Amino acid sequence: MGSVSGVNRRATIYALAAVACWSTVASAFKLSLQYLTPLQLVTIASVVSTLFMAGVISWQHRWGDLADNWRRKRGWYLALGFCNPFLYYLVLFNAYALLPAQQAQPLNYTWGVVLALLSVPVLKQKLRRQDLLAGLICYTGVLVIATKGQPLALEFEHPLGVALALLSTLIWSCYWLLNTRIGGNAAVNLFLTFVCGLPWLFGLVWWQGGWQWPPVEGWFGAVYVGLFEMGVAFLLWQAAMMTCDDTARISNFIYLSPPLSLLLIALLVGETIHPATIAGLGLILLGVAIQQGALRRLLTRH
Repeated sequence: MGSVSGVNRRATIYALAAVACWSTVASAFKLSLQYLTPLQLVTIASVVSTLFMAGVISWQHRWGDLADNWRRKRGWYLALGFCNPFLYYLVLFNAYALLPAQQAQPLNYTWGVVLALLSVPVLKQKLRRQDLLAGLICYTGVLVIATKGQPLALEFEHPLGVALALLSTLIWSCYWLLNTRIGGNAAVNLFLTFVCGLPWLFGLVWWQGGWQWPPVEGWFGAVYVGLFEMGVAFLLWQAAMMTCDDTARISNFIYLSPPLSLLLIALLVGETIHPATIAGLGLILLGVAIQQGALRRLLTRH
């Protein structure tokens, strides 16, 4: 296990690599939504991700697994495809359209707390007091950021945007927990899931009056989101979830990306980062340190 007690080293590497990918996507979301509607963004990105997964399956020579997986688990794939990409990303992108990226991003990050809590009834894992404390501190940190230093007032710029961002955390957590129950190859599962989600997106496009061709700037952003947010990061995170021995600990790795993500938001999107963000990030990183036992080891040495 090395220095990361209770967490498989390979799962840790997968999780950190996924976090590195996710650190860039908040900026990509906000920039892309300058040229695309949320529905256009999720539709293009989902098609790109599906094609990416098809390439991964070809590289792994796993096309023979598709029919068998579909025959045994079609109900799972149909349900998961509705959840993601259809429902989750529509909710999330609408939240980003309504909120500043520096608010939407940390609010969405609270899904790690939800994931740790839901892992108890779904995966039958034990939730330690250390996990609860770490989650509470991390959630307080993102709340400080989202409310610009007034967490007790709960004053947000757009209540609907906040509600959508928090709803996305529940959808996302449920999706990943259910996904770990079906087992099998990550690329095959994600390909079949996205194939089941695409008809919902195409149907909604048709219901809203058909496809409107977006500008080329929007395509660049959507392709990036499809490759890295929905593609590479998906595979890395699912690999981490399926190889870890403690979902609660792995889930808190996601809190390592806000500093880099918020820096990119300031540099690329042009948002001025509120001073409360620094305090919030301090709480987030403190929660991660408690979760990983870093403070306990430090105090033991001294």
